[in-house]
Amino acid sequence: MTPYFFGYGSLVNRSTHTYPDARPAQLQGWRRVWVRTAERDLVFLSVEPDPHTTVDGLIAAVPGADWEALDARETGYDRINSGNGVRHDILPAPDMAHYSIAPENQKHGGDHAILLSYLDVVVQGFLREYGTQGVTRFFDTTRGWDTPVRNDRAAPLYPHHQSLTVQEKALVDDNLYRLAAQVK
Repeated sequence: MTPYFFGYGSLVNRSTHTYPDARPAQLQGWRRVWVRTAERDLVFLSVEPDPHTTVDGLIAAVPGADWEALDARETGYDRINSGNGVRHDILPAPDMAHYSIAPENQKHGGDHAILLSYLDVVVQGFLREYGTQGVTRFFDTTRGWDTPVRNDRAAPLYPHHQSLTVQEKALVDDNLYRLAAQVK
């Protein structure tokens, strides 16, 4: 049976990949968190165990169990077997995996920042899959908003960046303001 991945960040935005059979799903027992990595001077979304939290996301098939391209895209992350942690509508349930940055690969301190072009892609995906309430849940179920956000919209640094409408940008900006995030 074809395995699936669970994406909880940029992979929720279907415009950033071509994996088939994409559909909304939830990961139970994990919480999104912004983490600094030792590999790059940026901050990325990861997940950490949290028995009280469920995060929205997207699952999609990995044809032929060919994880190589997805593993390359998710460099710096470990692929983890999701077990029965993902709620979805596929029967029988396929093998499922999600990605997380291991604690030993995280870096604490420094002047790393969240790329706004990356966050824009994530929020655009959540808006398309879950509407404005889903965007609010994304912000509310993610830890680490005290991390500075680097405004790179004029010259996006995120390789999978997307064009956003004025309304989509406003949705991102309004939620960052609501959470008192520091945008530089």
